[in-house]
Amino acid sequence: MSHSSNHRPIAIYGALGANVAIAVAKLLVAKVSGSSAIFSEGIHSLADTGNEVLLLVGLHLSRRPPDARHVYGHGKDLYFWSLVVAIVLFALGGGMSLYEGVTQVLRPTVLRDPTWTFVVLAVAFMFEAVSLTIALRELKKAKPGESLWRAYRASRDPSVYMVVAEDSVALLGILTAFIAVTLAHLTGISRLDGVGSLTIGALLSVVAVLLAMESRTLLVGESASPALLEELRALANADAAVCRVGQIMTMRLGPDEILLNVDLEFRSDLTMPELRSAIQRIERAIRGAHAEVSRIFIEASSLAKASR
Repeated sequence: MSHSSNHRPIAIYGALGANVAIAVAKLLVAKVSGSSAIFSEGIHSLADTGNEVLLLVGLHLSRRPPDARHVYGHGKDLYFWSLVVAIVLFALGGGMSLYEGVTQVLRPTVLRDPTWTFVVLAVAFMFEAVSLTIALRELKKAKPGESLWRAYRASRDPSVYMVVAEDSVALLGILTAFIAVTLAHLTGISRLDGVGSLTIGALLSVVAVLLAMESRTLLVGESASPALLEELRALANADAAVCRVGQIMTMRLGPDEILLNVDLEFRSDLTMPELRSAIQRIERAIRGAHAEVSRIFIEASSLAKASR
């Protein structure tokens, strides 16, 4: 069983705890202040809360053992639920924020005392920053030798990279709401509050589309990175029994699970016991260097020749 099947989703738990408290506070303050931007932020946090729950559902389902109908396990369940998360973020977070923004711009309401609005935004910013720090720490732990940006780009674990994306957008949304509310009160133009809500909706929609595209790529069967493919080729080619490494095909079955099918041409003078020993030796070398390559299928093209 892979690492992803066993590790605790600390990033999700941190984000879930933060978003529950933040969502309630934002919605209450939005009711008191009449701010469209704060209401949009409340909906945003509410959507994020639901998304964390969906990711936990995906993690639970992806950990089920293989069965007769799913011989490679259920790792892709996590990718399916991450796609649902992106849809929820787009429809609920982005859609509601855009609707609120349009409503406030077309029919602006008078904003009330912003004191509690600023207090809640400050507290929300602190909670989101802590949640993002936890998620980034988990990301760095998974890719210790990489920069944060490269680690994020290389991550295929939705329980981490989705939380990082959501928390980053949440911080941008809080800053946007702060600017919009401040400008609306300083100028007396309530429509600026609606513009802030529209901006938040646009941010959420763009991020949701990008996350959906990533989930789609993983769902339909993404190959391993070119760097990993080269390392696998080198490991197989390093064995003395191998004459040529043919086609290498890989597919991600989960965040830390990769299926490998490789065509190897062995020396024609190998006996059957020597051939079996060489295959086992290559499999051990690959798994020893890359534990995420959990399922290995080697097609021995010289098998027919190895008659002794």
